[in-house]
Amino acid sequence: MNTKFATRAALLAGCAGLATFAAPAIAQDSEAEETEATVTTQGSGIIVTARRREEALLDVPLSVSAISGEALEQQGIQDITQVAQQIPNITLEVSRGTNTTLTAFIRGVGQQDPVAGFEAGVGLYVDDVYLNRPQAAVLDVYDVERIEVLRGPQGTLYGRNTIGGAIKYVTARLPDDPSLSIRGTYGSYDQADVIVTGSTPLTDSLKIGASGARLSRGGFGENLNLGVENYNKDVWAARGTIEFDNGPLFVRLSGDYVKDNSEARQGHRLIPGLFTGAPVLDSVFDTRAGLNVVDQEVEAYGGALNIALELSPELTLKSITGYREDKSTTPIDFDSLPAADLDVPAIYENDQFSQELQLLYEGDRLSGVLGFYYLDASAFTAFDVALFTTGDLINLPGLNAQTLGDVGTETWSVFGDFTYDITDTLSVSLGGRYTNDKRTSRVLRTTFIGGFSDLFIPNSPAIPIAVTSDFEGSETFEDFNPRASISFKPTPDHNIYFTYSQGFKGGGFDPRGQTSAAPDLDGDGDVDFDDQFEFLRFAPETVDSYELGWKASLLDNRLNISLAAFLGQYSDVQIPGSVGLDTNNDGVNDSFIGITSNAADADVNGIEFEGNALVGRDFAGPGSRLNVNWSLGVLDAKFNTFIDAFGNDVADQRVFQNTPDITAHMGFVLGVPVADGMLDFLGSASLRDDASQFEVPNPFLDQDSFVLVDASIVYTLDSGLFSIGVHGKNLFDKEYIVAGYNFVSGGTGGVPFTPTLGLEGTLTGFYGDPRRVFVTAEVNF
Repeated sequence: MNTKFATRAALLAGCAGLATFAAPAIAQDSEAEETEATVTTQGSGIIVTARRREEALLDVPLSVSAISGEALEQQGIQDITQVAQQIPNITLEVSRGTNTTLTAFIRGVGQQDPVAGFEAGVGLYVDDVYLNRPQAAVLDVYDVERIEVLRGPQGTLYGRNTIGGAIKYVTARLPDDPSLSIRGTYGSYDQADVIVTGSTPLTDSLKIGASGARLSRGGFGENLNLGVENYNKDVWAARGTIEFDNGPLFVRLSGDYVKDNSEARQGHRLIPGLFTGAPVLDSVFDTRAGLNVVDQEVEAYGGALNIALELSPELTLKSITGYREDKSTTPIDFDSLPAADLDVPAIYENDQFSQELQLLYEGDRLSGVLGFYYLDASAFTAFDVALFTTGDLINLPGLNAQTLGDVGTETWSVFGDFTYDITDTLSVSLGGRYTNDKRTSRVLRTTFIGGFSDLFIPNSPAIPIAVTSDFEGSETFEDFNPRASISFKPTPDHNIYFTYSQGFKGGGFDPRGQTSAAPDLDGDGDVDFDDQFEFLRFAPETVDSYELGWKASLLDNRLNISLAAFLGQYSDVQIPGSVGLDTNNDGVNDSFIGITSNAADADVNGIEFEGNALVGRDFAGPGSRLNVNWSLGVLDAKFNTFIDAFGNDVADQRVFQNTPDITAHMGFVLGVPVADGMLDFLGSASLRDDASQFEVPNPFLDQDSFVLVDASIVYTLDSGLFSIGVHGKNLFDKEYIVAGYNFVSGGTGGVPFTPTLGLEGTLTGFYGDPRRVFVTAEVNF
């Protein structure tokens, strides 16, 4: 048996057998006590808001995972991407070439391209405010009450762009008493973090609080050309909150700010330069990228006003108002070499205003919510595509294809979801959401000669020589997303449910499309606006999901499990792509254009198994305990049809991107009383099966299965006034690719590499974090 198969088999067998292993050990103790939820939680006492109202996790007929803020701190989890290691069938990664842009996939559905005009497939919410764009969405973890992950389409309760699922980042409520907390971290690569949090009541009803964070770390590698760090972190962040609560009325006004001055994260070339012969570097975190006409910089801020008014014991009216804005500049050096062979400086600017109203009802047998949602958002993207190959970046008469994309979104929806208890053991839920989603897009593509445009270099000598796209179009997409479920609870500790749900991801216009490349689609003998409109346009995609699940809290809530099997019908799949383009007919591609179409449909089926157990207690003194936790996700995601650019069905040659067939996690928390506190030992192993970066498999970029092992030792005083922990991440220093760029052909079967854009050939990879060890201490006053 080879090592890879043995590791996978051991993890799978362990996940499947943990429940069996845990039960006898737990049964030895007859006293009732809740399982301590320090990891992925499935206990009957865990409260979530997955259905827009507070419910015990066991009662929710959906696949939901929740991780408490205490557990996140204890495990040393520092940003939202790291929670994916312990939740099945989810991928959360930092997008290629960025530090804070999020790539998210759940059950095979997501979006890898962050350019304005493409919609997310996984919805991200901060205190119920939807983040419309992925920029600045790699949220650092501090002041968090919990993170909820809802898997499967959530179109009824969360609306557009939750076709794969939703992630809810819930910040902590202010405490009743004055408090001050100082948390510091120091570790590998000169990591030095400080988080200060304080709050105080002003009256019996009014409280204020604020947090400030300084998060810094040296680079995992170096840019050998520019002499700066690669994969470093340089972040300032702050959050402020005002809360008013007099019983029937609760008001929370919050604001946050993030400034990221980290250096540009550049890729590692996987092949030598095809033009200069530049060799492959030894360290995967080193680069020779030369693009520096714009700094890497991200600034994001926003505010939210949450109001809840109890109209009666049964009725509550809620209002959620949000505003967010972010701006970032980034130098994306595709080829990762000094010459401007394929260099893309980019600007992203996003802003959004949202308003949601909810009327919640909680009766003896009927409960539910009615709501209205409105979003007005704009997303601007500008980037140059430089193919100069050699020489001075400003003065060499190289070609530059500039794209300006400005996308406006105005969407509103009405929704409702109600549950009726037919008997004490049988309940049904029905819901639906109507959405009116208007997209307005402006795409301007201009070819320059002589260098970068004056967007990036003031008084640039670059001269525009051709306008290849000048498009402005608008379309309104309408959709109705139903949801229905039936739950059977033979006892309060068991929930057997069947749920049908639907979600959709918004349509739009390809922001990198080129109108001059549009064919005569309507066959009227010329290429006019109607042809250009259809060439750039793509329609919404939808998922219909059928899920059968069982949740149980056994042995006095010491063993909690959740098992789900699901079938997903994925229709009108949006396939964004980029192809090289020869604009001057010299036989060399000197630009690229986007071509996005609803070219595929697929089935996404699978199972998910999660659980946690209190295996033992008081075996090493009063208060000692051993908790184990596990998750297993198995996906069978296959395209039924996939029409390529030539009209051929190539479904048998395409795979789902960023979607391992198997994800698994095993962990434990062993607590032993020491002196006046508790010493906790934590360990975890997370498996990700083979995964492809793109729909077309690539043996150089695709990642084989791998396991990440983490461990922590944390000591906490019983008073809660002090804690200190040592954390180790990726202890075996596994190298693994999380993203990449590919603009070459060949490379296999004896066929040499050939660049499809530029001369050097772009095949670059971006890697997950190497082994890190750090110490964290916290003092509470």
